Amino acid sequence: MKIIKVWNDNPSDRQLQEIVNELEMGAIMIYPTDTLYAIGCDALNVKAIDRICKLKGINPDKTNLSIICSDLSQVSEYARYDNQSFRLLKDNTPGPFTFLLKSTSSLPKAFKGRKIVGVRIPDCATIRAIVDLLGRPILTTTIEYADDDYAINVDLIAEAYDNKVDFIIDGGDGDTEPSTVIDCTLDEPEIVREGKGKLK
Repeated sequence: MKIIKVWNDNPSDRQLQEIVNELEMGAIMIYPTDTLYAIGCDALNVKAIDRICKLKGINPDKTNLSIICSDLSQVSEYARYDNQSFRLLKDNTPGPFTFLLKSTSSLPKAFKGRKIVGVRIPDCATIRAIVDLLGRPILTTTIEYADDDYAINVDLIAEAYDNKVDFIIDGGDGDTEPSTVIDCTLDEPEIVREGKGKLK
């Protein structure tokens, strides 16, 4: 399995293009975020989504899937939100939050069962640059790990996921705290999981 070392604040154009080329061919990857390392793929590639769902044991009819977007403009292509939710996203992104929003018809069938999509704009330059270059979101789901060492150490993550993903982006040590999840599909936004993010 390939490990691509990326300097988070300044990813090279060559590396970004290499990663995007792999994703366009249906690859699945492990990559850094502003919280835990995550598993991801092109969010519009149905076969890659299916691989991740099988790897994680996810039933998309019963579980809200999440995507990473590069900015609020891209979010509006794939999710609907009202003025209140827009202000919440604007004030708290990029950052360690997942916002549950009503999905649009632009997402593949795997997302349609729940009609809700989790949206992240993480404070991680590498993954936002990848999404921007790809031109569409990345499906995202956190890695599973036995203890904190396996959450933050790329060598241990690579050992645990050998032959399960196509490549890993090494952005240095990860975090052990997940994102804060806010449900914006209710009358009033509600925190449904406390995590790293603190709302402004």
